[in-house]
Amino acid sequence: MPDESSLDGGAAATPPRRRSGGAVAVAAGIFLSRIAGLVRERVIAHYLGLSFAAAALRAAMRIPNLLQNLLGDAVLSASFIPVYARLLAEGRVEDARRVAHVIGTLLALVATTIAALGVLAAGPLVDLLAPGFDDTTRELTVRLVQIMFPGTALLVMSAWCLGVLSSHRRFFLSYVSPVLWNAAIIAAAIVAGRRFVSGSGDDDIATWLAWGTVIGSAAQFLVQLPMTIRLLRGLSPSLAAGDKGVRETLRAFVPVLIGRGSVQISAYVDQILASFLGEAILAAMANAQTLYMLPISLFGMAISAAELPVMSATTGDADARATAVQTRLRSSLRRVVFLVVPSAVAFVIIGGSIVALLFETGRFGARDTEIVWIVLAGSSLGLVASTVSRLFSSALYALGHPRSPLYAALVRVAIGGVAGWAVVMPLREVLGYDVVWGAFGLTAAAGLAAWIEYALLQRSLTARIGKVPVLGKLMIGALLAAIVAGVLGYGAAHLAITELGARGWQAALVAIPVFGAVYLGAMAAARVPEASNLARRIARRRGR
Repeated sequence: MPDESSLDGGAAATPPRRRSGGAVAVAAGIFLSRIAGLVRERVIAHYLGLSFAAAALRAAMRIPNLLQNLLGDAVLSASFIPVYARLLAEGRVEDARRVAHVIGTLLALVATTIAALGVLAAGPLVDLLAPGFDDTTRELTVRLVQIMFPGTALLVMSAWCLGVLSSHRRFFLSYVSPVLWNAAIIAAAIVAGRRFVSGSGDDDIATWLAWGTVIGSAAQFLVQLPMTIRLLRGLSPSLAAGDKGVRETLRAFVPVLIGRGSVQISAYVDQILASFLGEAILAAMANAQTLYMLPISLFGMAISAAELPVMSATTGDADARATAVQTRLRSSLRRVVFLVVPSAVAFVIIGGSIVALLFETGRFGARDTEIVWIVLAGSSLGLVASTVSRLFSSALYALGHPRSPLYAALVRVAIGGVAGWAVVMPLREVLGYDVVWGAFGLTAAAGLAAWIEYALLQRSLTARIGKVPVLGKLMIGALLAAIVAGVLGYGAAHLAITELGARGWQAALVAIPVFGAVYLGAMAAARVPEASNLARRIARRRGR
């Protein structure tokens, strides 16, 4: 087996000089926004627990979120950034600005129209996507959806700003801006929590939180707008869809839209199925999703978001571009594997302590912690595959092959949907297991589908750039080290509870450091470069 730590740099292409600065900036921004998100979730859990209002709020946040995910975020990045970044790299700055103006205009028109339709059709949407709700929960969910939809249109325009800023390597502002969104919701929760009595006033608290999302959406967009205007030399609305760069963006947009849309449909199918398991399960799945997305965002999204404009801007013939992409993939994959494998294992083994530390407060009790942990463990089975697939998809988008991620996503949705339906409906009726284990099966089915998507993306990428580094040796080593670290971390938490009388969240303060120290020590002893470098950085900081 070749040395997996080696970097093959023999490409007659022009990758930018900075190799990891972009990923660091993205990771820093995402880290701050995710920390704010965790605070947001803890505040919501404190006031609403796993109540009917919490379930209504989770469902309401997800329904208009479809607009953001279809028109913004990953879809816009995968279609717009490759074209815009390449035009900039070729020195065609005015052409790039023209494309940005047209795409921004089209997005504003479409997002506004869909948001208005969403407000009008809130009732049917809730009936379709949360059919298991009773009348009280349904009524509240409809009201919250009507409030939130306009704010989601603002988030779509925020994603357009992100595309422009990222292509100019201005990563931090875009990825830290969700802090404002979270801050607005946190402020709304605290004010509402003090104004209304928890329990009888849950619907009022949820309504205030909905308005907080709208205020936060406006803040997230407006904080990026001045820099975007400066880079584009103003805002010039245009509908010149016949421009070559615009046509290229729109051609890529359609398959990416369908691919990401199918993934969103899968998420909504999960929500529909979860609504039949009870309101508490639906709220628990949202809490688990918050934790599950943390390593994907910090490591997978940070790296893939930084690499997409870099790989897209690489020039040269097809062979040179393929070699340059392969080189960057090898380095990026090492970082993803080193960081995400232990995250997945930690969620399974010491997930209870992590959930207790972050959410166990107020109306969120020990039983709620157990439910979220079980759901999180099911999700974690596909964590590595989902994270690596983001990087593979970015590489295919940069190479101009958006259809491959589309086909892989469709297969993932079909398999995950059928398997999820089976474990929630017929199998549960036959075997009679508890709704909590039905939720575990639902999230585990999604994890299985994620591994199938990973295999399909790897095969597609191999056909275009040659052998894709699998990093099997590193992955197995990281898995074994993480399992040992997890067992020791769990044992430490158990001793803290049984011998010292620590509470669940206090035990987490023991389990997490033990896990981290053992994993890092084992990987450093195995001379894994990423672990050795991280250990040296920690030692230098302690020596200051």
